[in-house]
Amino acid sequence: MDVRSVHIGIRQNGDFAVAQAVPATVRLYDRLFTEPRPDAVRGEDGAYLPFTDFLNPESAREITAYVEAAANDLPAESRWQFERLGYFVTDRKDHAKGKPVFNKTVGLRDTWQAKAQ
Repeated sequence: MDVRSVHIGIRQNGDFAVAQAVPATVRLYDRLFTEPRPDAVRGEDGAYLPFTDFLNPESAREITAYVEAAANDLPAESRWQFERLGYFVTDRKDHAKGKPVFNKTVGLRDTWQAKAQ
């Protein structure tokens, strides 16, 4: 598997190098359900609740991000690591020259959530 890292132009003082950045569509995905076993949750009357009651409204989000201008020239279905965010792939159909589109494939491990519980 060929995965490359993307540096998005953040300077050491935290300022973003906007002059060289281009807008990109980034699709973020999370868990589909809010419960680990949505098919096994019972209501107060003992009957199973519909699994659709546990759909996560935040399971698919689309944001605009700013990335290096080189993203305009990337081929479709190329894999990239966004620093501190996870792994992304350029979209097969929607990614085009001048209109970069990235889909999240794997997020980085969230150790904060485990410590909070």
